[in-house]
Amino acid sequence: MRKKHKIFRKILRFIKPSFFYILCALLAAACSVVLTLYAPILTGKAIDYVVGLGKVEFIQILYVLKILAAAILMTALAQWLMNYCNNTITYRVGKEIRMQAFEHLTDLTVEYVDHTPKGEIISRIITDVDQFCEGLLMGFTQFFTGILTILGTLFFMLRMNVMISMVVIVITPLSFFVAGFIAKRTYRMFKIQSEVRAELTSFINEMAGNQKLIRAFGYEACAMERFEQLNHKLEKASLSATFFSSITNPSTRFVNGLAYTGVGIIGAFTAMAGRISVGQLSCFLSYANQYTKPFNEISSVIAELQNSIACAERVFKFIEETPTVKREGEEDKASQIDGMVEFKEVSFSYDKEQTLLKNINFKVRKGEKIAIVGPTGCGKTTLINLLLRFYEVDQGAILLDGQDIRSINRESLRKNYGMVLQDTWLKAGTVAENIAYGKEHATRQEIIEAAKFAHAHSFIMRMEQGYDTILAEDGGNLSQGEKQLLCIARVMLQLPPILILDEATSSIDTRTEIKIQNAFQEMMKGRTTFIVAHRLSTIREADLILVMKDGNIVEQGKHEELLSRNGFYKELYESQFAN
Repeated sequence: MRKKHKIFRKILRFIKPSFFYILCALLAAACSVVLTLYAPILTGKAIDYVVGLGKVEFIQILYVLKILAAAILMTALAQWLMNYCNNTITYRVGKEIRMQAFEHLTDLTVEYVDHTPKGEIISRIITDVDQFCEGLLMGFTQFFTGILTILGTLFFMLRMNVMISMVVIVITPLSFFVAGFIAKRTYRMFKIQSEVRAELTSFINEMAGNQKLIRAFGYEACAMERFEQLNHKLEKASLSATFFSSITNPSTRFVNGLAYTGVGIIGAFTAMAGRISVGQLSCFLSYANQYTKPFNEISSVIAELQNSIACAERVFKFIEETPTVKREGEEDKASQIDGMVEFKEVSFSYDKEQTLLKNINFKVRKGEKIAIVGPTGCGKTTLINLLLRFYEVDQGAILLDGQDIRSINRESLRKNYGMVLQDTWLKAGTVAENIAYGKEHATRQEIIEAAKFAHAHSFIMRMEQGYDTILAEDGGNLSQGEKQLLCIARVMLQLPPILILDEATSSIDTRTEIKIQNAFQEMMKGRTTFIVAHRLSTIREADLILVMKDGNIVEQGKHEELLSRNGFYKELYESQFAN
C-alpha cells in the first residue's frame, strides 16, 4: 500500500502543472453531476402531473420538458468540457513522462543499455506509458463524476426520505468490500502481465533486427518455439489478470441490484402509505440506480487502474535508475584539447568479482599514433570504452591534457573524439544527414569534400538521388563496405583532435583500403590516434604499440623493437606472417 502511495505522489507531481485544466474538469464534472441529478426531479414532477384520471396538466408538463431539454444540453456540454480537460491532462502527462524517460535513457551509460534487453527499454518508454495514460484517463473521468454523483445523490435522497435512503447507504459498503478484495489480486496479476509483455517485446525486437542471422543459421524453428513459449506465458498471465478483473463488475452489480430492490419494495409501501408521491418514488428509484452506478463504473475501472499503476511503477523505476556514470563534479566544457592522454593505474571489470584490466599505465603525447593489439577478449575495446567514458574506471584515472576526464562534461569530452568502428552505425535518413551526424550545421560542400576524402563520393553519385538518397535503418540498402566508407566520411568531416580507429577498413576492398589508408595518414597528422588492430601489417608505423593479454599490457614499444624482444608480440606477428 505504501508503494502505491509513492506512485500516486509521483503521478501528482506530473499532474501539478495542469492545475488550470484540473480546475476546469472539476467544475465541469460538478455541473454535469448536478444537472444529471436534477433530471430525475423534473421527471418525477412530470409523472405527478399525469397521475389520476382527467388530471393531466399539459401546460405544466410542457414547461418541465423545456427545462429538462435545457438541462440535457448543458449536461452534454459540461461532459464534453470535462473529457477535453481530462484528455489534455492525460496526454500532457504522458508526453512529459516519455520526455523524461527518453532524456534519462541518454543519461544512462552504455553499461546499463548493455545489461538491459532493448525491448525492455522500448516497452517501458512506449507500451507502459500508453497503458498508464489509458488508465489515468479512465480514472480521471470515472472518479471525478463518480465521487460527485455519490455525494450529490446522497444529499438529494436524504432530503426526500431518510428511511429509504438508509437502505441504500447500509448495502453500499458491501460493494467497497467486494471491489477491494478483488483489486488486491488484480494488481499482482497485471504486474506479471506487464513484465511478460516486456519480455515478449524484447524478443520480437531482437528477432526483427537479426533476420539475416536467423535465416542464415536456420534458427526459424527455434525462434518460433521460443516465441510460442513467451506468447503462451503472456496469454496465461493476461487471462488470469482479465478473469479477476472481469468478476469485479458483476459482483458489485449484484450488490447494487440488492440496493435497488430494497428501495423499490420499501418505497412502494411508503408511497401506498401516502408519505411520498408516485413521482417521488420514480425519482428515488432513479437515484438508487444513479447512486450505485458510480460504484459499478469505479469497480470496472479498478482493473484498468491496477494495470496503470503496475505500468507506472515500471516507468518510474526506469526514470529513477541511477546513472552508472554520475555528473557530479563535471565542468561545463572541456578546455582546448591538444590530445595528450595518460592512463594511471587504471583497473576495471564488467563483473566486479572478476577484474579485467589491471593497473594499466601508459602515456601518449600529442599527435602520436597508438596501436592496441592482442587476442580477442584481452581488453582492447574496453580501453576505448573507458577513454570515451562509456564506463567509469574502478581504480586509477584517465587524464586528458593532465585533466581527469571524470571532471569533464561527457558531451564536451566526446566532441573531441572521432570514431570509426568495425561495426558501422547509420540512421534512417539521407546520405548527407548521416555524414553530417557529428557536425550538425555542416554545409553541403563540406559534406561532399569529406566524402571525396573518404573515397565515398563516386558510389554516392551513382545512387538515384545522390546525397539526398534516403537510407534504410542501419543503412540496410548499402553494402558493408559502403556503410563503412560513410562512417569514415563522417569522421573526416568532423576532424577532431583525437581519432579512434577500430578495424576501420575491415569491410573495404584492398584497392580502396590503400586509398583510405593514405587518406588516414593525412588526417592523422597532428592528431592523437588510437588504432585497435587485428591485422598487424596496418600498424608497423605506429609510434607506440600496446600489446595486451588477459587484461594487462604485457609489452609496449615500436614494431621493430617489439620483434627484437622475441616476446608475445612476435608470436602474434609470426602467426600472421609465418611464411
